[in-house]
Amino acid sequence: MLDGEVEIDGAYFGGHVRPENRVEDRVDRRKRENQSDRRRVVVALRQREGRTLSFVRMSEADGVEIARARMIAGAKLFADEATHWDALEMQFASTRINHSESYSDGHGKHTNMVESYFSRLRRMVRGQHHFVSHKYLYQYANHAAWLEDHRRRSNGGNAFALLGGSLNHPVSRVWAGYWQREAA
Repeated sequence: MLDGEVEIDGAYFGGHVRPENRVEDRVDRRKRENQSDRRRVVVALRQREGRTLSFVRMSEADGVEIARARMIAGAKLFADEATHWDALEMQFASTRINHSESYSDGHGKHTNMVESYFSRLRRMVRGQHHFVSHKYLYQYANHAAWLEDHRRRSNGGNAFALLGGSLNHPVSRVWAGYWQREAA
């Protein structure tokens, strides 16, 4: 459960439809029938000076129920001007930032911490992994959240924490034999 000041936002990953080479063969990729079914959104709740929780859903609006389930009633919510976050204003003290006007007001009204998480996750997907299947996106998002939460700890400290966690964890049924499965 998150308390204190919590930022919430969502970012879409995957599902890119490449345009055809010839203009006459191209379709309007904004229409639903021309979009991929593999596009997912990572909804992140980022506690200032605390944890990052990430969830993979089909729509950013699904983050409303996630926030209700994961935040303590006294928490203060920071979000952008997306209309689906309006449903949280009755339950939590909310502060909204309009990104078309500014990203921060200089007085703590921003979503920069959760945007920082998405920036690092995007760089991981593009730079390290090059491709992430929608089936495993939640694993990559959780890994990026762990890295974000422990970014101030030394590399040696992170290595020992990772090694200790993996040696004390049972065999993963999700990752066991993943290289033998068909490419999706």
